[in-house]
Amino acid sequence: MIHSLFIINSGGDVFMEKHWKSVIPRSICDYFFDAQRNVQTKDDIPPVIPTPHHYLISIYKCQLYFVAVVMTEVSPLFVLEFLHRVVDTFIDYFSECTESILKEHYVIVYELLDEMLDNGFPLATESNVLKELIKPPNILRTIANTVTGKSNVSETLPTGQLSNIPWRRTGVKYTNNEAYFDVIEEVDAIIDRNGATVFAEIQGYVDCCVKLTGMPDLTLSFMNPRLLDDVSFHPCVRFKRWEAERVLSFVPPDGNFRLMSYHIGSQGIVAIPLYIKHNISFRESGSGRLELNVGPKQTMGKMVENVVLEMTMPKSVLNISLHPSQGKYTFDPHSKNMSWEVGKVEPGKTPSLKGSITTQSGSSVPDANPPITVQFTIPQLTVSGLKVNRLDMYGEKYKPFKGVKYITKAGRFQVRT
Repeated sequence: MIHSLFIINSGGDVFMEKHWKSVIPRSICDYFFDAQRNVQTKDDIPPVIPTPHHYLISIYKCQLYFVAVVMTEVSPLFVLEFLHRVVDTFIDYFSECTESILKEHYVIVYELLDEMLDNGFPLATESNVLKELIKPPNILRTIANTVTGKSNVSETLPTGQLSNIPWRRTGVKYTNNEAYFDVIEEVDAIIDRNGATVFAEIQGYVDCCVKLTGMPDLTLSFMNPRLLDDVSFHPCVRFKRWEAERVLSFVPPDGNFRLMSYHIGSQGIVAIPLYIKHNISFRESGSGRLELNVGPKQTMGKMVENVVLEMTMPKSVLNISLHPSQGKYTFDPHSKNMSWEVGKVEPGKTPSLKGSITTQSGSSVPDANPPITVQFTIPQLTVSGLKVNRLDMYGEKYKPFKGVKYITKAGRFQVRT
């Protein structure tokens, strides 16, 4: 299926490659570079690029391009999912996925790729299985391997590979049994200049950190599961029970994992927590004015954090001189991108950004004002209103778990036994 994998940095250099079948020369990446030159942004590169004898399937994550080469027609989503698993595995092992980190751990990277793909087909992609096969790097293990000449690869087969639950290793023991569940939602919306919502949708995730002894069997239910339009699950979830009862029943992996992701596309239930007032004007004399005001909506009642406003100015703009009442701003004359890092927006406060714009003398006035992109986070809040009903746990040692204490917050809840 997958013949080769090329990892390319943002400068266009192939600094790492892996071949599972026949060796494919790096010149195949020229088709990728041609497609890269024909787009304006890095995200606009087509995920599938056909060539006379190959298909290039790529993703862009962590400022790196991961380009897989296949020679037969396969499901692109299958290859894309594998590439995302590769990136997630690198982040799990090395805490981050950058060019310098991958070069520093060259050997472990190739060992992981050897185990994750066998003759071009995915084999072991679960973190628990991989960590039993290949030990994560640390200083003491690196020194010991250098002195003794050993490697990080285990000599025994992981216990999970020998069972019908390959995502969880056997013999897990903890002194304190804990399970953490984080409900994370990302709002993607388009708002016109009058404040009306043109388009809105929510992409949500349920991330877990499960540290439970033995082989626990968990059941998680929501108070309003009908909100979820499109749902994808970790392989541990029993899909038939979800279809019948809208209940998540699963034997969890050990440690951190993503239980599910969901999509909500109904604009009626997407509450936009911020409002923006802007006034941008350009003159033929070579000057202009910019005024931005951002504030929280009173109906939200929560602190909005990490607020960042970005705006790509017209090509005729040479420079801008602004004065923020809160935070700081930056302007790149080359890309014409203006970024205003507001920070926290407290209820009752309206941060503002005002100043002048310098344009090329004699240039025409832009037909339309540039769009404004806003990023923000709201802790302990689910915008969609999704709420967890209850969590039940069963297992060999616990029939069922007794003494369960829920420490519940809006966006996160914790279970202790």
